[in-house]
Amino acid sequence: MAEVTEKVIAQKSTDIWTCMNADCCEAVRGLPDESIGFSVFSPPFASLYTYSNSERDMGNCSDDSVFWGQFEFLIAELFRVTKPGRLVSVHCMNTPTLKGKHGFIGISDFRGDVIRAFQKHGYIYSSEVCIWKDPVVAMQRTKSIRLLHKQLKKDSAMSGQGIPDYVCTFRKPGENSEPIAGELDHFAGDPATFRSEGRMSIDIWQRYASPVWADINPSRTLQYTTARDVDDERHICPLQLDVIERCVQLWSNPGDIVLSPFCGIGSEGHVAIKSGRKFIGVELKPSYYRVACSNLAAAEDSLKQQILF
Repeated sequence: MAEVTEKVIAQKSTDIWTCMNADCCEAVRGLPDESIGFSVFSPPFASLYTYSNSERDMGNCSDDSVFWGQFEFLIAELFRVTKPGRLVSVHCMNTPTLKGKHGFIGISDFRGDVIRAFQKHGYIYSSEVCIWKDPVVAMQRTKSIRLLHKQLKKDSAMSGQGIPDYVCTFRKPGENSEPIAGELDHFAGDPATFRSEGRMSIDIWQRYASPVWADINPSRTLQYTTARDVDDERHICPLQLDVIERCVQLWSNPGDIVLSPFCGIGSEGHVAIKSGRKFIGVELKPSYYRVACSNLAAAEDSLKQQILF
């Protein structure tokens, strides 16, 4: 694929994928106009997780205004590089507020802020799905008082539900010159929850069309489905492969270029390549970038083996 050189620290490319160790705001600025068929990614959720000490890390911002200033710059560039009539899917969640940092325990409307930011830059808010998460697992992981039964007994005014994930999808105005047409031929999700009644594409679509996806396998992530060395970098919260696969199935054509400006260890690229798409990924953290390149190369090798046999 074509090389992008604008302030890229390192880059690896083959005929079907490019991965850059760079600031995504600068790297995406170097891509050609209307060249991307689909984008799917999970951005930093403001300052919920800090992935690195870099001042360019959007998860390492001093306050929300700094984060949104950087993120909106990226949204504007995504609008420029996306083909007319095509889409961007953003995986996000509303973020918990903390007593020590915000002065109160509650929820910040991060999902709503994402929607308004994309609309501000010209996108059409096209669709949304809520992804169910097990509140027991969340309670064990976060120890949030909102989810603790002892808090319910003490004072349920401070109790609340778990926080789900969302995939918000935005469409660039204009006519899509290459319709994304055809039937669905395989189900991405927990196989124990699905059985076709003989109308495969219709049965799959009825599940995908649900506004709530409760059939995502939370354990099917790239770092758990590929062989990893003990010292390999672990991503804090890799996006589930089922979610990525559904989005790629629904909103891209084989041969399209799929973009992830926050590619982490390469999850979106892994799915895109194995689904017959091309991929461009950008990752700021050097250790994640190196693992992503390895995972993308492995996906390409797997695709070549499938074609060979």
